[in-house]
Amino acid sequence: MEETRPIVLLNAEEQRVLGALLEKSRTTPDYYPMTINSLTAACNQKTSRNPVVNYSEETVTLTLNALKIKGLASTVTAAGSRAVKWKHNLAIYYPLLPADLSILCLLLLRGPLTPGEINTSAGRLYEFETIEAVQENLQRLASSEPAFVKQLQKRPGQKEARYMQVFGGSTAEEPMEASNDFDGALNTELEERVARLEAEVKELKAILDQLL
Repeated sequence: MEETRPIVLLNAEEQRVLGALLEKSRTTPDYYPMTINSLTAACNQKTSRNPVVNYSEETVTLTLNALKIKGLASTVTAAGSRAVKWKHNLAIYYPLLPADLSILCLLLLRGPLTPGEINTSAGRLYEFETIEAVQENLQRLASSEPAFVKQLQKRPGQKEARYMQVFGGSTAEEPMEASNDFDGALNTELEERVARLEAEVKELKAILDQLL
């Protein structure tokens, strides 16, 4: 019986590069495997990415080497070409189906998504017949050993729960939510300080008016 491999933990750069390789293997197969230059452009796309980044080719090269060491990427040298190209090995490292890869690709590139958002965005990667098919795949990925996705609590007013990939850690906090919480606390503190300053200014004006 084949031993179950645990989830390979990846940093933010590794998640983005792996996601870009997954995406381009499906959407632009004629240009896959990818050169460093084309992969850098794919990582830095301003559409279908959250967050938007600006990686250098050096960053992408170092990240690819890290993924290679972890067994999730490898090099390919075409006959008669000096250019070294890269491909992902995610479907080799784990027993993942094309539908699974499309879901993980979206979650790696865009962050947590609802089943509806995945169904809407997956067209070029994989054609799900219904949103129920997306939900079934998500539930299987969440309950498999190892689990590849995690269901998050619903946001206030949100009908669908979102799912996140766990290559960044299954207990990792969501950067955007953490940032929003921090911003909210900071705004509250600033508002209180402004209110105090305005009250002090009014008191000073009243004192000056009495002196004059």
